[in-house]
Amino acid sequence: MLEQRIQQNFIDSADLKYQSAQSLSVPIAAAVQAILACVTGGGKILACGAGVSACQAQMFAALCVSGFERERPELAALALSSDSGFLAPAGSSSLLSAQYVARQVRALGQAGDVLVVLSVTGSDACMVEAVEAAHERDMMVIVLTGSTGAALAGRVRETDVLICVPHERAARVRETHELVLHCLCDGVDNQLLGEQEL
Repeated sequence: MLEQRIQQNFIDSADLKYQSAQSLSVPIAAAVQAILACVTGGGKILACGAGVSACQAQMFAALCVSGFERERPELAALALSSDSGFLAPAGSSSLLSAQYVARQVRALGQAGDVLVVLSVTGSDACMVEAVEAAHERDMMVIVLTGSTGAALAGRVRETDVLICVPHERAARVRETHELVLHCLCDGVDNQLLGEQEL
């Protein structure tokens, strides 16, 4: 029984990725071009995520800086802290709880930079605020979310990129987000260094 459940998880994950390949390839390609324009133009990538997705944002920033599968110059990238504690003024309540990532975006972001946002539900207030802060700084935003994209999808501008994984289950969405992040890294390397066999 347990073995069947494990096998079903593998099958469901593979099915979602296979079914999403065609529909997500267009926005992923647009995101690669946005990141490429950013880093070749002297900009930087800021990445953030809500909850567990913050770990994926850290992984993505690390791959940008240290390299993906090939040697290349470092790309300017930074994962924003998901720890709101260090940003809250002493004695404050939760008034700034939705602003902790947005404050980092306003402090570090500049026009020409790109903000990569990861949120499974698309409803995280702190990620919505981060997108608004990026727009205040004339930054482009790449949003990775699940299902309908919820509130985040409504904040995406025409110049932004929305990569919406068509699934409700958080585990499936996060698994696909990781593949999308790998595709972004591979696409940027491919554009910078030339074709390499998969």
